[in-house]
Amino acid sequence: MHKMLALAALLTMAQAAPNPHLPKATYDTVAPALPKGLHDAVLIVSKTNGWRHIEHIPHSNIVLADIAKGLGRASFATENAAVFNDEYLRHFSVVVLNSASGDFLTRDQRAAFARFVARGGGVVALHAAGDDSHTDAWYGDTVIGTKFIGHPGGGDQFQPARVIVDRPGHPVMAGVTLPWSPVDEWYSFDANPAARGMTVLARIDEASYRPGAKLAMGYHPVIWTNPATKGRVVYSALGHAPEAYDDPNYRRILVNAIRWAGNR
Repeated sequence: MHKMLALAALLTMAQAAPNPHLPKATYDTVAPALPKGLHDAVLIVSKTNGWRHIEHIPHSNIVLADIAKGLGRASFATENAAVFNDEYLRHFSVVVLNSASGDFLTRDQRAAFARFVARGGGVVALHAAGDDSHTDAWYGDTVIGTKFIGHPGGGDQFQPARVIVDRPGHPVMAGVTLPWSPVDEWYSFDANPAARGMTVLARIDEASYRPGAKLAMGYHPVIWTNPATKGRVVYSALGHAPEAYDDPNYRRILVNAIRWAGNR
């Protein structure tokens, strides 16, 4: 009897344990202290109010900070969204949304972010920064330009797929070596972002992997920019696993994107 009660208690605790991939949504109101002397720096934000990519965020934050250092820029990594205010954002030339998910900004913070982009601030949004947990209209129109509908599951969740570079002359794609077939979790979207004004830089060849009938797009963009904003905006759907950020091609794309977005 005691063993059965103990087992029941353990099962109850296991069921009640929080899912680290789905933390409770929180909204920040007190901004973190910034290091002194930040100017034209890189702000790395991995705030999670949706699905949390616990696999890659710790490593990719380190890689992104190292990239900023290599570009001669200071960086500041945070999960405190109260950093999105006019005073703080003036210290940064580019914001990297590193799988920042969910509607993690308050109305005032979103307005400050919009003003940052409107005055020429750059944005590099990665992987889950483009998933369906983002419902804010400005964010969807400005940063993503389409709507995430899913990715293959089960044994097909992670597959190699051939990347096709549509604009090899664009600064973000400079130095990418082809052929390139990285393994990733391949996002699908409800429409080609080009139909909503985005400029597609690269896509994936759907004949090179198994998207599934419901997720096939035909023409399947994976990296694009928003040419309609004063600030330079780049989105890449790549980057589920930590290993992606050590791939020479992807690191080159991230270096290019941060440099390009931050030099408006």
